[in-house]
Amino acid sequence: MIKSKLYLFVLIIFLNSLLLPSTADDSIEFLTLKNSTVNLRQGPSFKHPVKLIYKKKYLPVIIINKIETWREIKDHQSNSGWIHVSQLSKRKSGINIIENSIIYKKPTIYSKPIVTLKTGRLVLIKKCKKKWCKISSGGFNGWILKKSLWGKIN
Repeated sequence: MIKSKLYLFVLIIFLNSLLLPSTADDSIEFLTLKNSTVNLRQGPSFKHPVKLIYKKKYLPVIIINKIETWREIKDHQSNSGWIHVSQLSKRKSGINIIENSIIYKKPTIYSKPIVTLKTGRLVLIKKCKKKWCKISSGGFNGWILKKSLWGKIN
C-alpha cells in the first residue's frame, strides 16, 4: 500500500515536471505583448469573447499552439487563451519570480547592489550570459541572476 502511494506520488511529480514550463528549455517559444492593452480571447478568432485584458506592454508569454494568424498563449500566472499575432512582439523581457531579487552593477554577486525587485516586476532584457541577464526596469539598469526571471531570456 505504501509503495503504491509512493509510486503514485513520484509519477505525479514526474508528470508535473513535464507539463510545467521551465525557462531553461530552449524548445519553449516565448513572445511578448506588443501593446499596453491586449485582448486574450477564448478561441482563435475575433468572434470569440474576450477572456482577459492584459494591460502590460512586453509581458512575456509562452506560445502553446498556433492556428493561422492566432497564437494560444500561457502567461506566468497560467492564464491561457488566444491572441492575434499582430499583438505579439519578439522583444526580450522577463518577470521577476523571486522575492527581493537584486540588480547588481556587474554580473557578479560581489558587485555593487543597485536595487531589489519585488516578485512580479517586469524587466526588459538587453542581453543574457550563462547565469546573468543585463536588464532595465523602472529607470534602473544592471545585472540579475537568470534564475530569478521567467520569460524570454535566451
